[in-house]
Amino acid sequence: MQRQRARARAQGPAMFLHDEALFEVQERLIDVNRSFTSPAIVTGHPEYWAQAFPNAVVVPDDDVVALEVGAHDLVIHAMGLHWANDPVGQLVQCRRALKPDGLFIGAFLGGQTLVELRAALSEAEAALSGGLAPRVAPMGEIRDLGGLLQRAGLALPVADSSKRSVSYGSPMALLRDLRAMGEGNALMDRQKTPPPRDLFTQMARIYSEHYALDADRVTATFEMIFLTGWAPSESQQKPLQPGSASTRLADFLNTTELGQDAKPVNGDDK
Repeated sequence: MQRQRARARAQGPAMFLHDEALFEVQERLIDVNRSFTSPAIVTGHPEYWAQAFPNAVVVPDDDVVALEVGAHDLVIHAMGLHWANDPVGQLVQCRRALKPDGLFIGAFLGGQTLVELRAALSEAEAALSGGLAPRVAPMGEIRDLGGLLQRAGLALPVADSSKRSVSYGSPMALLRDLRAMGEGNALMDRQKTPPPRDLFTQMARIYSEHYALDADRVTATFEMIFLTGWAPSESQQKPLQPGSASTRLADFLNTTELGQDAKPVNGDDK
């Protein structure tokens, strides 16, 4: 992974996905309406995020995150969780770095990201070699990723996502862009031998046949996942105990409460 990122910096990475992630993070911070005095950023792209948050402590997304325990009121994990060997471990370390009632925001790729490339590569490789090799990193689904926040001990968890459809002049232009942004294949169990001959030529043909926008463009999907949670604090709102409500819902809605045996006035009596 570090080799891919170093190569990306050397080539001048295409940072449009980071631009999108930064915009969404900033929007969430505006909604929170709180001033953060000791922020920290965990990322594999320190130059970019340090410019956006000049007062933040910026550390790499290594397996051991170099943040002081209880030192920060905001921790942003920026565009790295989809590469993490242990995403729950990353979240636990970020939670430990937060002060009570501190905010965690994670932004990363997941879900349907590169669904078109996966399908075209799989079809091409199956046709050429009769099997499949791990060539695109697996992506977590939002229905599963939201549970990571609770497993990490973060309160008031929220998970949401948004899809971006990006057009390219060709499938090979997409591959070049992925390489330039440091998102090439870094899987430990990826196939080390050369790919089947004509694999990428075949992939490009299939991709262009199935995912063309017009004669000169193809589409690629990127799904951004955002996780938000808070370090537990006694000052946070707690859910009420069942049966503790002092006002009936029917009174609030200004309607009549039906008993268990009641029948709708205009319903069929069957």
